[in-house]
Amino acid sequence: MTDETTHHHGYISAKDDYLKRLRRIEGQARGLQRMVDEEQYCIDILTQVSAMTKALQSVALGLLDDHLAHCVADAIAEGGDAADERIREASAAIARLVRS
Repeated sequence: MTDETTHHHGYISAKDDYLKRLRRIEGQARGLQRMVDEEQYCIDILTQVSAMTKALQSVALGLLDDHLAHCVADAIAEGGDAADERIREASAAIARLVRS
């Protein structure tokens, strides 16, 4: 079993990219707040909500892909209960994404 203190998550190689994208999404959220505060047109706000939702989904799919390629693949290579647990976690995460 991998020692958790030395294990690196699959997204580490793209951490800066993820942080940049999340900061951009944070800016979109502030922009949405400003639009509502300024009482802008509903459809314009909804358009921005849609853009922000797509941006979050993109981050989620990237993280999921990294998780499958690294964490799940490593656990499967090790075998045993760890592999089963990682597969269950990934399946649950996918189910949450599909429902959202």
